[in-house]
Amino acid sequence: MVAELPLTEPMQAETLSPDGLLQLGFAYWGSKAMLSAVELGLFSALARGPLSAEQLAGRLGVHPRSARDFFDALVSLGMLSRRDGRYANTPETDLYLDEAKPTYVGGVFQLSTERLYGFWGSLTEALRTGKPQNEIKDGGNFFEVGYRDPDLLRQFLYGMTGVSMGAAMALAEKIPWEQYRTVIDIGCAQGCLPVQLARRHSHLTGGGFDLSPVGPVFEEYVSSFDLEDRLRFHPGDFFADPLPSADVLVMGHILHDWDLGQKQLLIGKAYDALPPGGLLVVYDGVIDDDRQENSFGLLMSLNMLIETPGGFDYTGADCRGWLAAAGFRDCYVERLAGPDSMVVGIK
Repeated sequence: MVAELPLTEPMQAETLSPDGLLQLGFAYWGSKAMLSAVELGLFSALARGPLSAEQLAGRLGVHPRSARDFFDALVSLGMLSRRDGRYANTPETDLYLDEAKPTYVGGVFQLSTERLYGFWGSLTEALRTGKPQNEIKDGGNFFEVGYRDPDLLRQFLYGMTGVSMGAAMALAEKIPWEQYRTVIDIGCAQGCLPVQLARRHSHLTGGGFDLSPVGPVFEEYVSSFDLEDRLRFHPGDFFADPLPSADVLVMGHILHDWDLGQKQLLIGKAYDALPPGGLLVVYDGVIDDDRQENSFGLLMSLNMLIETPGGFDYTGADCRGWLAAAGFRDCYVERLAGPDSMVVGIK
């Protein structure tokens, strides 16, 4: 008879702790607390100045039973500060979660709490079936419905600004824009990227390309920055229509929506639209080549499983290979902000 071996050495068992497992297993508690705070407008309320628990609860309509625990949980999570019984935003939440500021990214969190939070409860089913778990399960299609509903479309595009803001601000510094005159954002949504580029570089002109219902939202956003004389909306379907030409084409948080054949098709169409020497810039939550560091990018790929029939995220090596196969040269990967990186190719 062979004696059973212990699963761990005695000394190792004494030093191991389940703390990390417990924190990850219940991480959705903290996530939902932050999402609810955005939904309630908490950070925008505190942007006007610190408030006591009673004042803040009254401003937000939060029941007294839960108010103090809720606010203090946000303090412990690093979302708020508290001094002398009064709550205030942190520098980060004040800059990025105050709806009145142009740097606001909370739209994506509103989209997350209203749509994605529930769909992710079906991740196990998605892993077993390989099928999306969003509105498609009930015979619906968020994008078909959303692009016909102006309010729902505006909410979605507002959320995309939140997703892209950090990368857009970084991209404005990472490319030698003095060498280029025009830029078009392919799948531009509200216009976050072209606006950030135009604000930072006064010589740049261009705009965004997206489905025609996006036009009024794009134009309203661009006009709010007084940039309508430099940025124009180009309507079209990037699978059915040629892409507009510019010195630089950007595909941000677009390529991961599609299967491999569609990704390669879009890259090829970008190559055709660019002049010699022009740039294609692709950015997403690009997964590290060893596939073990960028958790956000890997989890985003699971989100593509939940949301799309064939979309997936990819490594920098994957994307450089696709660009090179389309004819781009000197392709490279560079980190932008947070989990996002860009892959750049020269025609």
